[in-house]
Amino acid sequence: GRGGGAGEQASRAEMEAFRKQANKFKEQVAKQQQAVIKQFSTTGYERSDSVVIDEVELQQHQRLEKLYSSTRSGRDFQKDIVRAAEGLVSIGSKHIEVGTKFSEDCYRYGGENNADGEALTKAASLYGGALRNVEKEYEDFNRTLCSQIIDPLKAMAVCAPLEEARGFAQRYSRMRHEAEILSAEIARRKARVRESPVAEHTTKLEQSEGKMIEHKASMAVLGKEAVAALGAVESQQKRVTLQRLVGMVEAEKLFYLRLAAILDDVEAEV
Repeated sequence: GRGGGAGEQASRAEMEAFRKQANKFKEQVAKQQQAVIKQFSTTGYERSDSVVIDEVELQQHQRLEKLYSSTRSGRDFQKDIVRAAEGLVSIGSKHIEVGTKFSEDCYRYGGENNADGEALTKAASLYGGALRNVEKEYEDFNRTLCSQIIDPLKAMAVCAPLEEARGFAQRYSRMRHEAEILSAEIARRKARVRESPVAEHTTKLEQSEGKMIEHKASMAVLGKEAVAALGAVESQQKRVTLQRLVGMVEAEKLFYLRLAAILDDVEAEV
């Protein structure tokens, strides 16, 4: 009988040791997961509709998610405008090259055949002169695109406030992941306390709950900072992008009106 009792005790001790080892392993895995999450969640803001802490936090998270997405699409649109403006500059540069050469050809033909007094030589000379003015307009338009559209939007797409605000949001996203892990840990420890309400288990649960309280407070502070920073960036981004887009439309309109005026004058004289 005694041998059997001793055997059972040894078996229970082994089981307890095994369970402790298993729990340690679980915690190690959780820590590793946390490290992996930290490593890989630095590039963006995690989309999630799950309640990690409470409804208030979920609303904060959803606000951040919208702002993060909005500022990203705003930045992408700025890049689209820059790309288009650079394309126009490239076309303009080619036009200047071709137009300048053709202007010289027109002048040469007009000069060489000036004695004839023909309408063609006159037209060639007039058009050659007009082309010079046209190319000047292209040069001015290119300069305007560079200074008023391309440079400011390029600078804004990589500006410090945008990167800083997005960094806040990314940090918040990582903290949210950590809160999820902590929440799962608390649930496990609560279950353990229910199974075996010993002091060690209760202490560990209290420690986890204390961590969660601190974590929640830190998240609330960071969340407010992130929302304020991203909100300010979004507002400025939209305002500046609209200004530059309107500026681009106005510059292009003025450019074509000037070209039309130059060509109207030539047409009237030819």
